[in-house]
Amino acid sequence: MPLSRSARLGALATAAASFLVIAASSAPTPGAPGIGDTYFPNLGNGGFDARHYALDVAYNPDSDRLDGRTTLTARATRTLSSFDLDLQKLEVTGVEVNGRRAEFTRDGDELRITPKGVLPKGHTFTVTVTYGGVPEPLNGPIVFGSDYGWMKTPDGVFVACEPNAASTWFPSSDHPDDKATYDIRIKAPKGLTGVSNGRLVSTYDKGDSTYTHWRESKPMATYLATATIGKFDVKTGTTPSGIPIYVAIDPVLANSNNVDVYAVTAAATDYWSQVFGPYPFEETGAIVDDMPQAGFSLEVQSKPAYSAVRNETTIVHELAHQWFGDSVSVERWKDIWLNEGFATYAQWLWAEHQGTRSAHDSFLAAYNARAADNPFWQITVADPQRDTMFASAVYQRGAMTLQALRERIGDEAFFKLLPTWTRIHRYGNANTAEFIKLAEKISGQNLDDLFQKWIYTTGKPAL
Repeated sequence: MPLSRSARLGALATAAASFLVIAASSAPTPGAPGIGDTYFPNLGNGGFDARHYALDVAYNPDSDRLDGRTTLTARATRTLSSFDLDLQKLEVTGVEVNGRRAEFTRDGDELRITPKGVLPKGHTFTVTVTYGGVPEPLNGPIVFGSDYGWMKTPDGVFVACEPNAASTWFPSSDHPDDKATYDIRIKAPKGLTGVSNGRLVSTYDKGDSTYTHWRESKPMATYLATATIGKFDVKTGTTPSGIPIYVAIDPVLANSNNVDVYAVTAAATDYWSQVFGPYPFEETGAIVDDMPQAGFSLEVQSKPAYSAVRNETTIVHELAHQWFGDSVSVERWKDIWLNEGFATYAQWLWAEHQGTRSAHDSFLAAYNARAADNPFWQITVADPQRDTMFASAVYQRGAMTLQALRERIGDEAFFKLLPTWTRIHRYGNANTAEFIKLAEKISGQNLDDLFQKWIYTTGKPAL
């Protein structure tokens, strides 16, 4: 049956409107300067999904100069006219997109890149940035008042970047919600060792330099990347269960060992593999550097970095992070208790495993150690605020929350919950609401009151 003139006009109008909607949705737009994290509004970048970083860095300890070339492979999540990368302080000397020279501008820590043509939604593209300078560590209240990031040592550099310092040494989408795989190539003076994430692909000397190539084949948050350089005694092998292990210890610390880093790393990796689910990465290990000014350790993916020889509990804490923080990363930084509360609770589980103290007694000790008027109880664990995101309450009250949960739902449900959580979100990102939902599903209980009491309100909870 032929359409009437009005019907034909109506159909044409509908088609035109549909075309306009499609055209508008695919019109090129600039990528956002941030990923949408309230703690760090300009960290990460919108409009693309980072897939792989190829980092080439050359470091001269005498001048403290870094020269770098980063190639990021990414997929456009909308049609882009331009996009941003995060890069702090260092000078950019050239940018190419898909092998063609691209225009760029700087606005604070944002590097805005405009390619020759638009980048269509769904298409993969590469951006190569050549840069250099003297990287500056960050400081301030966030990391216990310590410097963090790219930190000079007597013989090289100690690189530990949580939460926002990866962009002090390479251009990136510097937020854990944009994970990628990595190839990291380090050029350093001959006699120094460059240690990074994943497995060692190759190492060789050429002239006065040593070249090392590391590959992290599992998705990794930017803050977990490292290019720590110095003199190291290296020991390799496998854990009793067969996981490759690589431990690098600064020889300055060789005679001050109060803990066998290699043995504890091997034992803890294997034990957590039983409790938390299969080990998520290709290699385990440690980087132990002589860097007392840092005063902290970091759960660098596959090889936690220790700023001095610590103790057994620090090692088991950082290795627990390989599951809670590294494999399962926070969606937004306010959920940091999902990393720190869980790794602190792992210390309590380790003491229980060793037969020295039950997790219940560790809970009571932490609870009773602080009076009700202690400022410790005034941090909201589920949203601790940026400058206090690493407050002791995030660690200790976070761990108390897990023990309270364990005693509420019972050991069978609790020790089913942990490996289920790491399996569901393996190599991804997650938030607090998702953890509560899973805990309720596995236990068959409504747990709103428990989490409200322990992580969403301030004040010392009644037992």
